[in-house]
Amino acid sequence: MQSTKQQLKALAEARRGVIVPGAFNALSAKVIEDLGYEALYITGAGVTNMGFGLPDQGFMGLTDIADHTARIRDAVELPLIVDADTGFGNALNTYHAVRTLERAGADCIQLEDQVSPKRCGHFSGKAVIETSEMVGKIRAAVDARRDGLLVMARTDAAAMHGFDAAVERAQAYAEAGADILFVEAVTTADEVRTLPQRLQVPQLMNMVIGGKTPIVGADELGRLGYGFVLYANAALQGAVAGMQKVLAQLRDAREVREDPTLVAPFAERQRLVGKPFWDALEKKYA
Repeated sequence: MQSTKQQLKALAEARRGVIVPGAFNALSAKVIEDLGYEALYITGAGVTNMGFGLPDQGFMGLTDIADHTARIRDAVELPLIVDADTGFGNALNTYHAVRTLERAGADCIQLEDQVSPKRCGHFSGKAVIETSEMVGKIRAAVDARRDGLLVMARTDAAAMHGFDAAVERAQAYAEAGADILFVEAVTTADEVRTLPQRLQVPQLMNMVIGGKTPIVGADELGRLGYGFVLYANAALQGAVAGMQKVLAQLRDAREVREDPTLVAPFAERQRLVGKPFWDALEKKYA
């Protein structure tokens, strides 16, 4: 039986546009697994937004993402791609971050080349470190990993230095040992189509709802040769919309009933968190 790391590697190499939703906590991860997705992404933006109520501007630390990773690893059996931002420092900090997150249950760790503190890839005002510094971080990550962990290298250089410069960086990161490449915030359909032709290593394309990259269907991205199609915060944005809807009704109508178009039924909530399993366990040990 394949390990989750082996499963993730096989999905990347198949290059069929596997949709990877983002999870911001253990319950969102369980919903993703329950709906039949093949892998999930532990989103730094989602952890920051939902955990702290703050924007994705470098407020999340290693302990925060490691704690979320450990909880999600206990909750689901899917392969986990974990957002490690910039590695939380220099190459040595990156080495430590990789060891920490692999122990927490990561199957793939994503590192990016922004200057710290980083910001969302679809925000303005980004800056990137020198290519040589990022290469050092990737080499540190490759040396730190154990037991088949995958390393994903993200570049945000397109926004500052242009598409060709971003491709050159991505190639350098592949040569340093990255298993998967992630060119962030490309802005045209032509760039989306071109990337798989210019880079040989499996790639992830990020579809940010309301972001700078044009939305392209996962089927088409699979035909183009992308390994993964990331929707890092679709669940988060849907959850916010759902909360706003039900709480507005509660405010205005002064009551909320068990309407499945408005709220998950009580029984469904208990199913998702595994209450029947824990009830059976309670009987077993009584």
